[in-house]
Formats: sequence, structure tokens, C-alpha cells
Amino acid sequence: MRLLAILALEVLMSATLDAATTLDQRIDDAAKKVESKVIACRRDIHEHPELGNREMRTSKIVADRLRELGIEVKTPVAHTGVVGILKGGKPGRVVALRADMDALPVVEQVDLPFKSTVRTTFNGHEVGVMHACGHDAHVAILLGVAEVLAGMRDEIPGTVKFLFQPAEEGAPEGEEGGAMLMVKEGALENPKVDAVFGLHVTSRYPVGEIAYRPGSMMAAVDSFKIVVHGKQTHGAYPWLGVDPIVVAAQIVLGLQTIPSRQVDSSLAPSIVTVGAIHGGVRNNIIPDDVEMIGTIRSLDAKMRDDIHGRIKRTAEDIARSGGATATVTITDGYPITYNDPAITERIAPTLRRTAGASNVQVVNAVLGAEDFSFFQQKVPGLFFWLGTRPKDKTAEEAASNHSPLFYIDESGLELGVRAMAHVAIDYLKTP
Repeated sequence: MRLLAILALEVLMSATLDAATTLDQRIDDAAKKVESKVIACRRDIHEHPELGNREMRTSKIVADRLRELGIEVKTPVAHTGVVGILKGGKPGRVVALRADMDALPVVEQVDLPFKSTVRTTFNGHEVGVMHACGHDAHVAILLGVAEVLAGMRDEIPGTVKFLFQPAEEGAPEGEEGGAMLMVKEGALENPKVDAVFGLHVTSRYPVGEIAYRPGSMMAAVDSFKIVVHGKQTHGAYPWLGVDPIVVAAQIVLGLQTIPSRQVDSSLAPSIVTVGAIHGGVRNNIIPDDVEMIGTIRSLDAKMRDDIHGRIKRTAEDIARSGGATATVTITDGYPITYNDPAITERIAPTLRRTAGASNVQVVNAVLGAEDFSFFQQKVPGLFFWLGTRPKDKTAEEAASNHSPLFYIDESGLELGVRAMAHVAIDYLKTP
């Protein structure tokens, strides 16, 4: 009897393994078949970019395509967002896959047949518009994943939600948007999502490679404004007033000691950057006020709070020492993009199997930011990099994301489709 039981178990395990292998192969075959569609879709969206909360055309393309695939569609979500719900033929959990849709106010300088020539108005200024961060590729990849998985829905053990998100780069002034608004409007509910996954194309890694990091992968980003209040006087008689420009200069230098001297840089890197200073109207008048604005980047939640407090104290105390006052305003931005360690450990073998073990690497955290982090605050998830740099260029030669020269090697998009599809299915299959 024991021998029969062992043989039965071996047969069951073999059948399960064969089924999994067959499904994996079907995903790979289907991804190859949709590759040309993915590239064509990416080029169309690239040629017609739209800024955050204005992705009307892109949103319609996404919603129409999902409906053609028999996927339930909810729109609009967060102004122009689209949520697709693919219910599998077997019971199981719910996994979400995300792609952002917005472009940037950048004039494209890449000479392509589908180069963007779009111009529009952004925060009161006429600007060029370009997919300089690769969100066009993200949309095309996720639509490819939707087609692949829709073709095998009867075998899916659970539900896949497709989150097509607007305004990752930030909403226009005075508007809400992005992942935070999608969460607020229930994108992770009905059905409730158990885990969320996303990718980002990058020129930092060559085409064919995937990179990730457990834990903190991308920084929290916050902004600050410091207004130094002095006392206006003639430039020839500074002792008759209080010079806020000199005080502001001292504050700028003082702020640099926070990440370099006041917090534990061995725990996690951080940055405090002053990006602009405005004060005065002519060369011989010491003004009343100077305003400076900047950004704060951090990879540790406690350090983030500590840095905020130190910025306020540093600015106020330096101003007081010079006879001035300082008003400090800190505005929270995106949280830390945090890859859940347990899910990362579970899914890392999927990435290695999909791209090849030698093409997957664990990398250092970066001080760039991603509003995918708002999804990860609500449900555990994993965000990873997809290399799209041409293999004949080094990372130093290739233009970075947000550059008007940013370029994507489209031969890497098919790997993005396979990776996202395998990640979704492997998560749903895992007990």
C-alpha cells in the first residue's frame, strides 16, 4: 500500500509539473506572437504622448483593447486611469499588474519615424511633450500581458487586475492624481488585491537584463520651501538691515551637513538638494526676503522623519543667528518604493527563469522615486527594472530616463511581457 501511495504521489507531482511546464511554454509562445503588436502599440503611444491627468487618447486605446479581449473594464479611475479585471477559470487570489501612462514636458531630440512633435500647455507654459521615461513601453507591455493571459484564462487560478495609471510624474498644479488617487478611488478593491507587481524600463541596464532589490529600492521624495525673512536696506549699508541672501547662503551650506554629518550614512544614503533660490530685484538693494526650494530623498522611514526635523531646525537656527527668521514648509511626496522581502524571495526565481540567471541581478537602491510606492503601502509587492539599453552602448553613453535623447531598444519589450505574465501566474499558483 505504501508503494502504491508513493507511486500515486509521484504521478500527481509529475502531472502538476507537466501542466506548469506547458503553461510556462504557452506564455512564452504567446508573448512572442504579440511582440509585433506590443512594438506597434508602443510606437503609436510614443508618437502621441499625453501629460498627467490628460491621457485621454491613451486611456481610450487601453480600455478599448481590454474590452476586445473580454476583460472587464472600470474607467475613469483617478481622472483617466483604467482598471481591467481578468477572472481566471479557477478560484484563487488576486494579483495586480501596473503600468503608468503619462509623458513628460520634454521636447524630443531623438530622430525616429514616430518621433513626438506634440506641444501643449503645462502649468501655464507651452511645452513639448515626450515619453522620455518609457511609460509608452509600460502601457504596451501590459496590454501584451493582458492579451497573453486572456488567451489562457481558463487555466488561471485566481484573478488578474491590470492597473493603467495616470500622472506618475505628478499631477498638474492644483490637481490630485497618480497612484495615490487610484488607491483612494478603490483600484485595489472589489476584488481586493493580494499583491502588486510593476516594472520600469531603464537605460541603466542593457536589453535582456532584469534588476531588482529586496526592501527599499527607490527613495521617498519630499519637497521643501524655506523663506528667509530679513530687513531690506541699501546695498551700501548692510548694517542698517538684515541680509537674507547671506543667511540663505549659510542655510544652503548647513543643509548639506545633514546627510553628510548628521545622519548615519552607513544605514542608507540620503540627499538634501536646494534646486532654486529667488531674492532681490537689483544689485544695490538688499531685499526683505529670499525663497529657496528643494528636494529631500531618503531610503529609511525613520531617517526620513529625522531629516525633516533637522532641516527645520537648521534653517531656523541659522536664520536666528543672523538676526533673520526662516519659515520652513515640508511637503510629503512619494513614499519609499519598498519590495516586500518575502514576495521578492518567492518571485526572484521566476525572474531568473524568465530572463536567464546570468541576466538577473540584485542592485543597489537608487534615490529616484516612484509613486508605485502608494500601491505597496496598501498591499505587498515587487517593482523591478527592465533593461532597454542597446547592447552597443555603455550606461555612460546612453541617455538616461527624462532626457530628450532617451531611447528604448524595442527588442527588450518581449521580455517585459514574459516577465510580467510569469510573475502573475507564479504568484497565483504559489500556496
